[in-house]
Amino acid sequence: MKSFSSFVYHKVLGWQIIGSFKAETIRKCVIVVVPHTSWHDFYIGLLIRQLESVKISFLGKKELFKWPLGWYFRKVGGIPLDRTPGQNKVEAIAELFKQREELRLSIAPEGTRKKVKNWKTGFYHISVAANVPIIMVTFDFGKKQNKISEPFYPTGDIEKDFDFMYSFFKGVKGKIPKYSFDND
Repeated sequence: MKSFSSFVYHKVLGWQIIGSFKAETIRKCVIVVVPHTSWHDFYIGLLIRQLESVKISFLGKKELFKWPLGWYFRKVGGIPLDRTPGQNKVEAIAELFKQREELRLSIAPEGTRKKVKNWKTGFYHISVAANVPIIMVTFDFGKKQNKISEPFYPTGDIEKDFDFMYSFFKGVKGKIPKYSFDND
């Protein structure tokens, strides 16, 4: 399966990976993928997981985990999320990190596939509450590359930390460029 994924990712799609998840040492982390502009991000993410030989989970609204595709989303690492208002989702997700020996959780901080000026902060607070690093991954359709950052441990200064993370994604273009993240 890995050789097939490599063929599709590198030869058919023409993409490249820069960096690595260091799966053997980083067993728990929050992975932020930016920009999230299209459903195409999903299969690119699945290919990266296969090529990097790393188990990565993702959150999805609980409605996605019903028949007919629910079994598939669970099989590929999906975790259903109840988005009912009034719940402390950050604490609930941070608790998942405490319960598991291994959890690499992928989150799109824009919270939508549309254009946003600022990210939602939940992923950051999850990282702090669970005491796990953040790994940043670009979904750059302009350069056809996924750049993987070194693990970043939040300092607690959210403004400074977001400026640092925003700079990692500067100039990255999503599948639908007009929806790409740019906080300038």
